[in-house]
Amino acid sequence: MREVAIVAFGQSDHRRDTAATSEVEMVMPVLHQVLDATGLRAGEIDFTCSGSCDYLAGRAFSFTMTLDGVGAWPPIAESHVEMDGAWALYEAWTRLLTGEAETALVYSYGKSSPGDLREVLTRQLDPYYVAPLWPDSVALAALQAQALLDEGDTDQRALAGVAVRSRTAAEDNPHAQLAGSPPPEALLDEPYLVRPLRRHDCPPVGDGAAAVVLAAGDTARRLCRRPAWIRGMDHRTEAHGLGVRDLTRSPSTRLAAERAGAFEAPVDLAELHAPFTSQELILRRALRLGEDVRVNPSGGALAANPMMAAGLIRLGEAAAAIHRGAADRALAHATSGPCLQQNLVAVLEGDAS
Repeated sequence: MREVAIVAFGQSDHRRDTAATSEVEMVMPVLHQVLDATGLRAGEIDFTCSGSCDYLAGRAFSFTMTLDGVGAWPPIAESHVEMDGAWALYEAWTRLLTGEAETALVYSYGKSSPGDLREVLTRQLDPYYVAPLWPDSVALAALQAQALLDEGDTDQRALAGVAVRSRTAAEDNPHAQLAGSPPPEALLDEPYLVRPLRRHDCPPVGDGAAAVVLAAGDTARRLCRRPAWIRGMDHRTEAHGLGVRDLTRSPSTRLAAERAGAFEAPVDLAELHAPFTSQELILRRALRLGEDVRVNPSGGALAANPMMAAGLIRLGEAAAAIHRGAADRALAHATSGPCLQQNLVAVLEGDAS
């Protein structure tokens, strides 16, 4: 299989509200950041793929405004997915694997501040049986968390421990929206947001953008001192009907990890897209991650969760760890939909020192 690597990663500073900044103004500095890191000009990119959500913007084909800023003239090879940017990266990766491109620019962004995100996300649900009831994303995550607690294998102190570890790690991440945390005892004294979830169990709502550059073979080695080679990547989905799923398990994550080769050798770092504390525990079990694996050293989605970009950021953070020599083999995960409905897993490796 042709070698393809992430050779550059950039992200915005994630904020609760960027009303004074348009989507184009939020994305362009990040694109310049990754292009400058590789020394490439926009005209030297063979393929461009983006991820965003028209529901967040409140208008159809909103991504074309950002594409105008990126530069679509002269005509370029371009695609867009109405998904998190991790799935845009998957499309770009397959394009490079086929030999149709040597380099690719992938970017994604989301501004959740203009509307009520919990209400917007109800549009992901089954339109006949579930969506008319208007259950929001936090309420559904609370059902999942309660099912996990009812199993008896974890408790709310363990959930608080996930929040403390994640937001403490985010103190070293200048892009994080939230950083630092009181001890678990203090968190457990806080009121419930939606039982059994407290505010620390939930992700922040905010705006942000991210971008990566992919390159193949010798081009990747020329553009990056230590490329993060994508050794495997796969994505799977659960049944749409929440009532036919065991919400305490994530078989689609397990299957995607198997197909991506995640279990062929140990990983030393994992970036998991777990917006809720309970979901990290479910993912760790599905991915067979032991206590020796560093999970979300960036702070993860509990520190910054820009819709449509948080999954791409997990891949970018894992790649960046390989770039700087902080990891040799890393796992990255992205999710979309309610209760871990869709899951993507990638395995990244760096060349031996």
